[in-house]
Amino acid sequence: MRRGVRLGVDVGTVRIGVASCDPGGLIATPVETVRRGKGDLRRLRDLVHEYEAIEIVLGLPRSLDGKEHAAAAHARAFGADLARYVAPCPVRLVDERLSTTVAARGMRASGVSARAGRPAVDQAAAMVILQDALDAERATGGPPGEVLTVSDE
Repeated sequence: MRRGVRLGVDVGTVRIGVASCDPGGLIATPVETVRRGKGDLRRLRDLVHEYEAIEIVLGLPRSLDGKEHAAAAHARAFGADLARYVAPCPVRLVDERLSTTVAARGMRASGVSARAGRPAVDQAAAMVILQDALDAERATGGPPGEVLTVSDE
C-alpha cells in the first residue's frame, strides 16, 4: 500500500463531493461539497495543496454492464480539465458504479432526509469511491483504475 493522503472526488452536474484518507490509506472521511462552476477547479487544487494529496481518485460512472455512457464522458472531460489544473498531482479514474446509491442508502438508514442530505450525499459518495479504491489497492497491491495523462494542448 502506497503511503500518502488521497482525495476522492464524486463529480456531478451541480455539486462535487470530496473526501480524503489518512496517510496510511486506511479510511476515507468526508471533506466538503464544492459547488460546480466558476472556481471549482481552483478549490480542488487548493484542497490538493492543503491535504498534500499524492493523487485524486475520481469516480467514473459506468452502467451496470460496465459500459460508459454520457455521464462517464462528462466525468472523463472533467477529469482531464482537473488533471491539467492540479498537475503534477495525478488524477486516477476508478469505477464508481452505485456509489451514490450506497451513500444515499447509508444516510437514509442514519435518519438523514434526502432533501437535508443532498450536499452531504456527495461527500458520502466520494467517501465510497475513495474507500473502494483504497480497499482495492490493499487487496491487489497495485493502484486501481487508470491515470489521466496531461497533454500539452
